[in-house]
Amino acid sequence: MGASTKTGKFAVGFTAAAFVFILISFCSPYWLQTDGKLVNPKFTNLGLWELCLNDFQDIHRFYDTRFTGCMWIFEEEYYILHDYILPGFFIAVQFFFTLCFTLLLMGCVMTLVFLGCSKDNDRYIMLLLTNGTTMVVGAICGLIAVLTFGCNGDGRDWMPNWEHNGMGWAFALGVVGVFLLFPAGILFIVEARRATYRRLNNIANSEMAAYTMDDRKYRGGHTDI
Repeated sequence: MGASTKTGKFAVGFTAAAFVFILISFCSPYWLQTDGKLVNPKFTNLGLWELCLNDFQDIHRFYDTRFTGCMWIFEEEYYILHDYILPGFFIAVQFFFTLCFTLLLMGCVMTLVFLGCSKDNDRYIMLLLTNGTTMVVGAICGLIAVLTFGCNGDGRDWMPNWEHNGMGWAFALGVVGVFLLFPAGILFIVEARRATYRRLNNIANSEMAAYTMDDRKYRGGHTDI
């Protein structure tokens, strides 16, 4: 079985933890939220795909529509606000974190294959290298996403009452999940290198044993003569 070494077990553990944290963060609408000090805040909370407003009206545009409640961020009703609620940096955050989550899903599938794969399989090392690389790339994409949101999410040019807005718990989970992906990917790559060394060592030992047997046979035959 794949996870028979400490390195493999730790890699699987980091992968599982990263998946839980990133999945919750990806689905939860609490990347940004109000601090609760305002009686009637215009903005309450925001996730990658959901926005919650309270009697909000965009004063920068000539619309009388007021928005209350939580809706999918691409809801048709929010169409007139898309320029406001979907600035460039937030679209970048959505893209890179979605890419991170997608690569993590691919990594989880490969991890399940790894758990049932024999070390003697010809594609075992390639599986480890591919899985590790996928997770490291996913972690880099996730890091870009959380750094971008961390630098711009609570800025004064975005959601109303910016001074009362702060990073939410879902964002924190996303950060933790992204940083767990790095050791997961690196450990899979380390395991691939160790598997390569073990395989080369076994080949060398087999060749040495075969050479010794041939030498003994040769000496035995020479003595008989």
